[in-house]
Amino acid sequence: MDKNEVLQKIIPILQTMRAYHRHSVVGMDNVPTDGRTLVVVNHSLATYDILLLMTAIYAETGRLPRPLIDRLFFKVPYAGEFAQFLGSKQGSQENAEELLNQDEIITVAPGGMREALRPSTERYQLRWDRRIGFCKLAMRTQAPIVLAACPKADDLYDVYPNPVTKWFYDNHKVPVFLARGLGLSPIPRPIKLTHFVSEPMIPPPLPSDPEEVTKVAVDFHKKVVARMEALIADGVRYRK
Repeated sequence: MDKNEVLQKIIPILQTMRAYHRHSVVGMDNVPTDGRTLVVVNHSLATYDILLLMTAIYAETGRLPRPLIDRLFFKVPYAGEFAQFLGSKQGSQENAEELLNQDEIITVAPGGMREALRPSTERYQLRWDRRIGFCKLAMRTQAPIVLAACPKADDLYDVYPNPVTKWFYDNHKVPVFLARGLGLSPIPRPIKLTHFVSEPMIPPPLPSDPEEVTKVAVDFHKKVVARMEALIADGVRYRK
């Protein structure tokens, strides 16, 4: 079975998930229809809200985003191979740069597992401090950053703070958590999910002086974080 056949089987499943959450996208016209693009998203415990966005982009533009995913995923038997078959790449600067230089559209969640494991007492918050690698990547490749926030994905589960989650993450980078969805089950709540997409943010040129690169990246990172926090705030207040 080739990639297109697999997509034809998976897309209807993802569209069903979109229907379950009445998923919509505000600002889809901000996603470029061609050229290198870095779609930067927030990270929920559920994670699959990112797949819903990718499905919407594919349905609207015909472009299939290439997700960069945690290296842990590739350690799960068959999961890594299946992800690669569908175009996913292990998250690294080298892999991301290679895809962008081929004018691909990629998705990145800078907060990673650390952000996904936040307890519900910290819902709608970013954990992007010191995560400036994606800004340096955008500067090197001159790929515009398009932000996509889905704050209500944090409401799919109640995530409880506990020392076990912190210990496993700090020591082994393994996602061990205590959470519940619909009732006491692991089924995600049927909450309406909406992605809010920003206008493309053009990165500053990469300085020739290596000592200036980090400084410029940090300044750009502050602007990106401020814009993402504004999108999240708008999303929390949003009523269709």
